[in-house]
Amino acid sequence: MPLLPRWRFMTDEAKALTKRVAVSAVVLLLAALLLRALLPWMLLVLLLWGLWRWRRG
Repeated sequence: MPLLPRWRFMTDEAKALTKRVAVSAVVLLLAALLLRALLPWMLLVLLLWGLWRWRRG
């Protein structure tokens, strides 16, 4: 059984909604992968900035 109904029988609105959902899912996946890769660096920068501000007084 297919996950989606047959494309040729779907209305234009259903096709547009399906495309928007697919694009949103891809964007969210890419954002999650990017955040996962950059989060340790962002935390390190914030820690160093906090230490620098604390040492300055």
